[in-house]
Amino acid sequence: MTMPTLMASTQKKELQTALKKAYSTLSQALMMYENDNGWPVTSKLEVGQLKPILMKYINTAKDCGIGTEGDKACMPNKAYVSNPDDYKDIYKTFNGKNNINYALFDDGQFVMNDNMFVMIENGYQSRYPDATVARVWISVDVNGFNKRPNRFGQDLFMFQINDKGALLPMGAEGTEYYSENDAYCSSVSSSSLNGAGCTANALNDEDFWKSMP
Repeated sequence: MTMPTLMASTQKKELQTALKKAYSTLSQALMMYENDNGWPVTSKLEVGQLKPILMKYINTAKDCGIGTEGDKACMPNKAYVSNPDDYKDIYKTFNGKNNINYALFDDGQFVMNDNMFVMIENGYQSRYPDATVARVWISVDVNGFNKRPNRFGQDLFMFQINDKGALLPMGAEGTEYYSENDAYCSSVSSSSLNGAGCTANALNDEDFWKSMP
């Protein structure tokens, strides 16, 4: 095995291990909340409620607010910076063909003690009461905001909390970006959502890491 190939293989293994750790950490935090309160965190949360819940049960190095703190460990929230185009290339889709949709990450951020970077989408139960899906999503950059590859489905992974309080890897059946033909985890798609549905495959399919673009 050549040195570049060996390095790539090692990085993929590190990212795979970090993803499993992130899933475990988030699951334990939600379980501790339920044990303390007698009811689970569900998709019925109002805007802004999820972040303080997670931070109470996860060892945290930095509170990034909603991305307006100006700290290099935090991603600038494009809705609140003067030159949003300066930040359009921070994260790419699974195959690198497009920039991701930053609207999926704008309701809070924090950095764990192990440098994992957490972004939250926590809306729109009261703003859109007739919506069929209440977005309570957690996205984790498992090797930190300042370390590549900064791609959906490679080091940035999404999870969804459903109405029963289950933490589901995005792309699993029952999540918003589930697709029988992996439309949200594609080596060819140019969609800004490509990679959003890779988390389930990354956790459950060993071959996923071998064929990563």
